[in-house]
Amino acid sequence: MTAAGPGTVYLVGAGPGDPELLTLKAAHLLATADVVLHDDLVPAAVLAHAAHALVINVGKRCGRKNISQEQIHAMMIEEARHGLAVIRLKSGDPLVFGRAGEEMDALRAAGIPFEVVPGITAAFAAAAALGRPLTDRRGASSVSFSAGHHAPGSQLEPASLAGATRVIYMPGRDLLPVAEQLRAEGLPGELPCVIVSRAAQPDQQIVRTTLAQLERIASLPAPSILLAGEVLREADDNQLTGIAESVTVSPTNQPQPVQAE
Repeated sequence: MTAAGPGTVYLVGAGPGDPELLTLKAAHLLATADVVLHDDLVPAAVLAHAAHALVINVGKRCGRKNISQEQIHAMMIEEARHGLAVIRLKSGDPLVFGRAGEEMDALRAAGIPFEVVPGITAAFAAAAALGRPLTDRRGASSVSFSAGHHAPGSQLEPASLAGATRVIYMPGRDLLPVAEQLRAEGLPGELPCVIVSRAAQPDQQIVRTTLAQLERIASLPAPSILLAGEVLREADDNQLTGIAESVTVSPTNQPQPVQAE
């Protein structure tokens, strides 16, 4: 069993939200940590593993900041210097579209030892929920991960990967910019697109549509992720006319179709 060590910071992936998708190492560290600094998107069921720790929400969500990134750095460093075992708990995987790079730089500069513990990222949970692969030797030999939200002044370069499955984290409430970007890459209007809201959680929702109709889809509860690619095509996709099918996962894990708004 891995126990959290004193004076060390652990950047831990909480996975997509289902506590059963935590790694054993993450669960063991949470059980033995002194302090847990967690994102908004980490659910209570995951935080319950940190029964003996001081648990602090340091989340930044939808542009609203409870605490600055620099303050998070300072908290990690201060608690570790006091000899405490600190977990910086991030939804999904800590190295995918988070600020782990900035946090590791701050810890290195302060001379604080740290360890990264990977977690299941939302793309894998979404693909599992769909029962579809992200790659397939018959037509999708690569997958591209990108983010719909970026640091001020930065720009997303087109993926330009022929046949790649596109996975877009944080696509935003307005899907028009994402749809325009994908069309600018030359992707066809009939390309299957799927939005998965709150993947692997009890209130998960799935909306299937096409690139041509993507911008018409109403926003879903955050966090959501967008997947686009031929590997997502199903036998009846040729009958899609822009009215998307939404599937909510029931407590018995049996898909129940509902109409998208």
